[in-house]
Amino acid sequence: MNEVLYEVRAPAAWITLNRPAAMNALTLNMITELGQALDNAQADAAVRAVVVTGAGRAFCAGADLKLVGGSGSAIQPQLRFLNRVAAAFRRVETFPKPVIAAVNGYALAGGIELVLCCDLVLAAKSAKMGDAHVNYGLIPGGGSTVRLPRKIGVTRARYLLYTGAFLPSEKLEEWGLVNEVVDDEQLVEAVGRLVEMLAGKSPLSLRRMKQLVEDGLAQPVEGAVRLELLASEAHMHSRDMAEGLEAFANKRRPVFTGS
Repeated sequence: MNEVLYEVRAPAAWITLNRPAAMNALTLNMITELGQALDNAQADAAVRAVVVTGAGRAFCAGADLKLVGGSGSAIQPQLRFLNRVAAAFRRVETFPKPVIAAVNGYALAGGIELVLCCDLVLAAKSAKMGDAHVNYGLIPGGGSTVRLPRKIGVTRARYLLYTGAFLPSEKLEEWGLVNEVVDDEQLVEAVGRLVEMLAGKSPLSLRRMKQLVEDGLAQPVEGAVRLELLASEAHMHSRDMAEGLEAFANKRRPVFTGS
């Protein structure tokens, strides 16, 4: 891999978008390599969480507009690109392990759309995020109009979408898009602490809760609660639940296997 760097820093896999000179703008090759990195992380039992970040001064500035192009003759390649991006982001969103966005700089357009697909978001104080599509006469194709309202509410989402404004990470923490803002030099350390915390939890519980949240957002409360009860019944037969209860009774730390 070249445009995406993959490194296991147990217990996490760090996926770094690696086109710093282009502010990590997305290309087809980068999307392909992102998928390969996720394949590696999913297959590695030692990886308990995935961290996505960017090289240099940006997390991701969205699609590389120089490569996407804008002429009528380029419509089909543009559509293929958007379909690939949407599928990759959906893979991140439904990935069976927790995915953490470590936002180290600008996250714009496709960059904020990628952030929206991550489970948890830690950001440097200097980071700025925005949808930005409208600044170039574009509309989102990676999910902003769908995920932003669900994350921060319709009124705030419309502001970001309609104005193309770049907001500081502290404002987006207030709005609920960012879990925690830290000093720039503390970002990697803060993400490491979060990873260690998640690594001590049941992988099975995390996977099932992630799916339940996803399913619950897509249907009325009554049906979602029924699904949660069914999942709870299935979970009662798991080794992780038995281990958790036994560890509690014996006043020791549980050792979860994810089964």
